[in-house]
Amino acid sequence: MLVLLGVIFWLTISGANYPSQLLSNLLFGFQDHLTAFCQRLNVPAWLHGVLILGMYRCLAWVVSVMLPPMAIFFPLFTFLEDLGYLPRVAFNLDRLFKRAGAHGKQVLTMCMGFGCNAVGVTACRIIESPRERLLAILTNNFVPCNGRFPLLITMAMVLLGALVGNTSPFYASLLVAGVVVLGIAVTLLVSWLLSRTLLKGVPSTFTLELPSYRWPKIGSLLIRSVMDRTLFVLMRAVTVAAPAGALIWLLANIKAGDLSIIGHLAGWLQGFGHLIGLDGYIVLAFILGLPANELVIPILIMSYLAEGVMLELDSIEALRALLVANGWTWLTALNMILFSLLHFPCGTTLLTVRKETQSTKWTVLAALIPTGVAILVCFLLTQLVRLAGLV
Repeated sequence: MLVLLGVIFWLTISGANYPSQLLSNLLFGFQDHLTAFCQRLNVPAWLHGVLILGMYRCLAWVVSVMLPPMAIFFPLFTFLEDLGYLPRVAFNLDRLFKRAGAHGKQVLTMCMGFGCNAVGVTACRIIESPRERLLAILTNNFVPCNGRFPLLITMAMVLLGALVGNTSPFYASLLVAGVVVLGIAVTLLVSWLLSRTLLKGVPSTFTLELPSYRWPKIGSLLIRSVMDRTLFVLMRAVTVAAPAGALIWLLANIKAGDLSIIGHLAGWLQGFGHLIGLDGYIVLAFILGLPANELVIPILIMSYLAEGVMLELDSIEALRALLVANGWTWLTALNMILFSLLHFPCGTTLLTVRKETQSTKWTVLAALIPTGVAILVCFLLTQLVRLAGLV
């Protein structure tokens, strides 16, 4: 079971690299044509910045990063679902989740979260018990979605380069796999804590008649995985990312004195960032990346370089040199990985939580609980490392 899920995970990450790069080149290449069109119409520079360098560039980033992994993961996952394999996964793990006060079906929603946490939250409808359904919704974010995998892989390579001077993708993949296992462990721990505090109750009995194995109908499989899941999530992400791109461009280009608004905000967050082993720019990048996790690294690079548009560097070595020049250590990279794994859900997921629970209270808690865990973990790790004199 673990090997099969690991293979799907590997296929998703490895298979998405090339199409993601092609899609990125296509969309960002089209940006030049849009810019030329704006110049022919004598569009004001600020309007061109908001529409093209802000909204369009942000949308291009989100689509090129999200679409290929989802287009691979969801058909594979739907194939296992139609094959009759996923109910057996849930049945096998029921005992482990029951000990945490949760439901065995939560493992299915957790697997969906690897593709997109918003889809994972929607999938929680399969859990009959309202209490256990809420448990699954509140903890689904501890499973990294495909929007966070690029950041986790990049930071893993930066961390390995800082510690052992080796940026091999294979070792970085192993490190990311370890991070995924940590996320599952945190899911079980937080489920256990919630089931004894906010969501007290006795785990329900998991009665499941295992279906026979059957070969899926490829046509209906593709329609469901592409139309009902991939495009549905992508449209929600695009809806949230477009206004975010405009806001980020404005914050980067409106100046107060010698600094942009981003520079001032990062300065105000510097003390808090240092406390948890990060810095003000990193904390701000996560906040501005709320609409889509894919934006965190581009925003961070833009902020460090004091540029007015989101950028991507040509290589890991160039990125590592930039980060070191801005005071990064191996501890910063490690805290970046942990904070990315554990922090608040993206805007699309929070909107989905609100829709599924019909409650502002649970939506706020869905953001506060993982953020509190992320801050606590990074704070404790940072203080221990500093007391030990390792940085």
